[in-house]
Amino acid sequence: MSGTMGTRHAAPLREQVATAIRTEIIDGALAPGERLYEKDLCDRYTVSRTVVREALRQLESEALVTVKPGHGPMVTVLTPADIEALYEVRQELEGLAAELFARRATPEQARAMLELVANMEQSYLHGTLETRGDSKDAFYGLLLSGAGNPVLSAQLAGIHARIGIFRQISFVDLDRVQISYPEIVAIAEAAARDRDAAAARALAVSHIAHASQLAILEYTKRFSGAGPASDATTGVSAEA
Repeated sequence: MSGTMGTRHAAPLREQVATAIRTEIIDGALAPGERLYEKDLCDRYTVSRTVVREALRQLESEALVTVKPGHGPMVTVLTPADIEALYEVRQELEGLAAELFARRATPEQARAMLELVANMEQSYLHGTLETRGDSKDAFYGLLLSGAGNPVLSAQLAGIHARIGIFRQISFVDLDRVQISYPEIVAIAEAAARDRDAAAARALAVSHIAHASQLAILEYTKRFSGAGPASDATTGVSAEA
């Protein structure tokens, strides 16, 4: 990410800066443990210190940024226990989403889900990093729309923001993509074709349990030395 922001009038500057920094964290341009200097961020985004501080406070509330006395703000460093805790919650939320979709989705939503996962053979299984991300976003958007629970949608959005750093890891790992796609198809078929709520939930939970194992392994391998004093610029990518 270049640090530039388009259409600055489209949203409050604080929100635009928070979005830009969040994207750099998720994409790995800002690595775990990397210090976030206010002056550098002001220069990069051509905004005031007040705007930068507000953006950092917002990202701190999302647990993407950590502020420690004597160190200032930095990109949050996760432990294996942190990652496991996030994925434990994620798998329950996504399991519930799959269950509710099976119970509540309209026939039109069910047909759309089956069409989407069929198209994902090209866009996800044989796609690029970008098309994999777009198709997985579409999958979750439709899943949550069919589940019909705005509280669940909001809670899962927060979890997805926090585990965003693992997204590209899963999309780059072709072995994981080969495993992940049949799992996605199985969830969709149970929820949208068979309307089997229990099976849909169990399959979604299993899918995220597999993703959790990869997340812990790759994050530990890539960032085992990250810490408060780090100014690393190592790249990583990010959700399974």
